[in-house]
Amino acid sequence: MTLRVGTDDVRGMLRDPMKHARGLGSAQAGVGHWWVQRLTAGALILLGGWFVITVLSLLHADYAMAHATVAKPWNALLLILFIVTAFWHAVLGLQVVLEDYVHTRWKEVAAMVAIKFVAVLAATAAVLAVLRIALGV
Repeated sequence: MTLRVGTDDVRGMLRDPMKHARGLGSAQAGVGHWWVQRLTAGALILLGGWFVITVLSLLHADYAMAHATVAKPWNALLLILFIVTAFWHAVLGLQVVLEDYVHTRWKEVAAMVAIKFVAVLAATAAVLAVLRIALGV
C-alpha cells in the first residue's frame, strides 16, 4: 500500500502557523503609548522644576509681580507647555488604569471619553488664561 500525499497536503504542512495568529495578539501599538508616557514624564520633570522655582520666587510677591512674571514670553510659553504636557500625561496614565481595571467595554469607553473631554476642556481653559495674561487682554 502506498501513501499518496497530494500537493494540498504538502502545502498545508509547510504553511506558517503564524498566519492564523496574526492580528490576534499584541500589535506593538502599546510601545508608542509607553514611549509617549515616558517622554511626557521626562518633560514634566524639567518643566516641573522650572514651575517650582518660578512659584517659589513668587512666594512673597504681590499680584502685579505674579502677573508680570507670567506675562513674560518665555514664562508664558513654558507654562503653556507645562499645562499641555501635564494633562496629556494624566490622560495617558488614566487610560492605562482604565484598561487594566475596568472590564466592561462600554464603561471603559464612556470613562475614557469623559476623561478626555474634561482634560481637553481644562487644558484649553488654562492655556487661554495664560494667553490672556501674556497678551494683555
